[in-house]
Amino acid sequence: MRRIIRNSLGWLLLLAPLHALAASGTFSLVTENDAPYGADRHYTNGFKMVWVPVLENGAPLWMQRTVRWMPWLPAGDIQYGYALGQSVFTPDDTKTDNPPADARPYAGWLYLSSGIGIKSGRQLDQLGLTIGVIGRASLADQSQKWMHRLLRVNHPEGWDTQLGNELGIIVNGQRAWRGVLEADFSSSMLDVSPFVGAAAGNVFTHASGGWIIRYGQRLPDDFGPPRIDPASPGSASLSPKDGIGWYVFAGLEGRLVLRNLFLDGNTFRDSRSVDKRYLVGDLQFGLVVDWLNVRLAYTHIIRSREFETQENADQFGAFSVMWKL
Repeated sequence: MRRIIRNSLGWLLLLAPLHALAASGTFSLVTENDAPYGADRHYTNGFKMVWVPVLENGAPLWMQRTVRWMPWLPAGDIQYGYALGQSVFTPDDTKTDNPPADARPYAGWLYLSSGIGIKSGRQLDQLGLTIGVIGRASLADQSQKWMHRLLRVNHPEGWDTQLGNELGIIVNGQRAWRGVLEADFSSSMLDVSPFVGAAAGNVFTHASGGWIIRYGQRLPDDFGPPRIDPASPGSASLSPKDGIGWYVFAGLEGRLVLRNLFLDGNTFRDSRSVDKRYLVGDLQFGLVVDWLNVRLAYTHIIRSREFETQENADQFGAFSVMWKL
């Protein structure tokens, strides 16, 4: 039965994005990695593919009813999308086959997400549901070993100690306000957008808040580039414009973390774990360039210590490409 469930989820993860590409919309590819900063530890790699279709005739009736059932959501333009992704976590030292007990556990996360976004004026509300698998079923050890062979770097030895297989579920919501503060500087513009959010589930449970500041020319109607959760809200749809637009940005996010499975260990079985820190912060900054129906973005992230025996903050980069199809 476990094998049937795993194989069925795998086919669903593979076929859903392919089916979506039959329509028009925005396709995004996001990859995050710490290799550019000479590291290979903790949150070491992640990728996510996102598809947001164009709703030619407006949102489906079932989606409109879903939004109406939630009285805290305003009336507005409704979009939906879904994503396929994988995240990989390792200890500091990947050369030993039995990492110390106080080292971050090996873990992988393979998931499929579906979400709704409601734009009302300058406010964006996002609701999402993520279902995936942790453990060997996530294929994280295979993907990291393949990548290391491709790059001809050391072979990670400790994947036999990774967290056990577990079904993961996350429900999350975020609200952002674009351009609460604005200022013009000749041909360029600056704006500040705050946001709040929360997630609940056996994988992540946390509350978050922060802001993002943008400065550039021809600022798009967005909330920053897409990222891999947990992260500040980003926009996964693209509205093409003539010419080239760009902006630099910086942001700060704080999270009150009640549950992080990749630190706390498996929910229903004994596994490796570390003592997490309840307050975690991300500082990010980067560059976005728009040209016609393509957007390129790079974000540098500095994440504060996530567990007690972690010696230093982590740094990693996020690169995203968006196409309007």
